[in-house]
Amino acid sequence: MSDSKTLYTAHVLVTGGREGAARSSDGRLDVKLSTPGTSGAGTNPEQLFAAGWSACFEGAMAIAAKARGVDLPDALAIDAQVELRLGEDGYALAARLDVHVPGLDADIARQIIEAAHRTCPYSKAVKGNIDTVVALV
Repeated sequence: MSDSKTLYTAHVLVTGGREGAARSSDGRLDVKLSTPGTSGAGTNPEQLFAAGWSACFEGAMAIAAKARGVDLPDALAIDAQVELRLGEDGYALAARLDVHVPGLDADIARQIIEAAHRTCPYSKAVKGNIDTVVALV
């Protein structure tokens, strides 16, 4: 990747871990963190990952659709689920994206989803690293 050009760098400072806070250098992100399954008032890394991946994936879908001359519906939605798992080898993540593309032909929607999954930076990052499912629903 030495020939790649950095387009953006996110800088977030986390203090206190899962019971702390996260704040971006520009102040746009400023959230409390809580451990999943507790009564804490904050979000958790799994929710943040789900939001980040699904937003990025929708952007990759828009690029794939444009390349095919297809307009995506305004009602497009991605239901992202990120699981925190504990097994014999420790903690791991698993993720699922259920992609809703109402009004678009299913074959065309699948082609766009497959193209997005090949090009989305989050999809590339998780490929082969965690259990993932990306499905048209």
